[in-house]
Amino acid sequence: MADILTNATEFSVSEIAQAVKRTVEDEFGHVRVRGEISGFRGQHSSGHAYFTLKDENAAIDAVVWKGNYSKLTFKPQEGLEVIATGRLTTFPRSSKYQIVIDNIEPAGAGALMALLEERKRKLQAEGLFARERKRPLPYLPRVIGVITSPTGAVIRDILHRLADRFPSHVMVWPVRVQGETCATEVAAAIEGFNAMLPGGTMPRPDLLIVARGGGSIEDLWGFNEEAVVRAVAASGIPIISAVGHETDTTLIDYAADMRAPTPTAAAEAAVPVRTELIGYVDDLGGRQRQATRRVTATARDRLRAAVAGLPRASDLVALQRQRLDYAAANLLGNLRHSVQSSRVHFSRLDSRFAPRLLHGQRQEGTERLRNLSLRAETGLRKTVDRTRLTFDPRAALLGTAIARLLERKQAQWLGVGHKISPVALGTELRHARSLLTPMSSRLRSGMTVRLSDCRKALSQADKMLASLSYRNVLARGYAVIKDADGNLVQERAGLSPGDAVAIEFADGAVPATIAGSPVIKKKPRGQQDNGSQESLF
Repeated sequence: MADILTNATEFSVSEIAQAVKRTVEDEFGHVRVRGEISGFRGQHSSGHAYFTLKDENAAIDAVVWKGNYSKLTFKPQEGLEVIATGRLTTFPRSSKYQIVIDNIEPAGAGALMALLEERKRKLQAEGLFARERKRPLPYLPRVIGVITSPTGAVIRDILHRLADRFPSHVMVWPVRVQGETCATEVAAAIEGFNAMLPGGTMPRPDLLIVARGGGSIEDLWGFNEEAVVRAVAASGIPIISAVGHETDTTLIDYAADMRAPTPTAAAEAAVPVRTELIGYVDDLGGRQRQATRRVTATARDRLRAAVAGLPRASDLVALQRQRLDYAAANLLGNLRHSVQSSRVHFSRLDSRFAPRLLHGQRQEGTERLRNLSLRAETGLRKTVDRTRLTFDPRAALLGTAIARLLERKQAQWLGVGHKISPVALGTELRHARSLLTPMSSRLRSGMTVRLSDCRKALSQADKMLASLSYRNVLARGYAVIKDADGNLVQERAGLSPGDAVAIEFADGAVPATIAGSPVIKKKPRGQQDNGSQESLF
């Protein structure tokens, strides 16, 4: 094909870009632009600030150089409507025009920000953002559910961070994180995870992470929808919100149980570091073992100290053993002393129990008992006689009184012209008998009581006589010696050889004759029979 000849001037791309740049800068050297700030992420690492000014029909890139940014009295904020003063220029590399801002003045809140603030106040009034509604996150979740785009870098960052810290089972619910269907899909994902049953075919997550990368307020608007906020607030599973970067804020950040500045930070908050956890457990085990050894050592030292302070077992019984030996050594001597003391004591009492004294006491008791018996018999007779003298005259007068009473009654009845009928006479006799019967009963009772008292006194005297009688002594094996005249022999001197005596036992007397004078040899004091045990008495 033949070349077409033309006389048009050729320009390079750079020349065209520079020409456009000069034209724009010359034509719009100083402008004031009203628009809403969008895509503001703070200062760049270089110190410059980049964002977009937009209205409902168009948008223009804006830049604030580092030197001017520090001089601004009003710093740019996402979603605010401002009036920016500066100059227009172009960026030749991308063929875009932009405004270099020298000053910014607030022009009022943008439409999206106004809607966002109104929705925030409404949901906050319903209590969806209340702090007491937030639940603590599980320390070590077995299953983690992630709601995000499956193709973005967010899911890779989360999985990589979880693998580094603590490998866990992750379930991803893919959703669109931008656009018209974003809110519907995110809300459905939250409800779907909550609808899973524990122990079912699909394990129910213990923790949910809603994640998305950074973007403008329009890009993140799906996470400000009311349906998503209510789904997060109604979730039975704790949720971590990780939407946008650190400067981005959405409404689900207020409703979630925890807000993470980035998706990576959400993964770090979800699980602990496995190596640190193992080290912590090992450290606790070591501290526990050390504490156990320390307690054991302390107890062992205290036991040794206590043992050192206690006396020996032999020392505890040494005093008692010595006292026992001393008592055993003195036992025989004390026993002999006790026997000697008892012998002396009984020798002193021996004189009180001599046969002559006992015989005298027996005779005295017999005499007293005989006198008491005579007095009791005499008193009984006197009492009976006295009673008889008291009641015999009354008994003699009783018949006369009855006869007189009958005559009196008969005279009374005859005086009034009546005859004594047998019935009336019987009635009068019964009346008289009723008067005499109590007297007769009292007389019999008195006699019975008196005779019983006398009988008891006589019985007691008889018992005393029997207790003082020498026959009780004979029943215990003793005997009484009487001479030919029946007198009691009290001394040996009263007997001579050839005298006839009678030895009276408990069952009768036996005659005997004194053959000769008895000779009694006294045993020297302190002499004992060989091989015989000394009596204690």
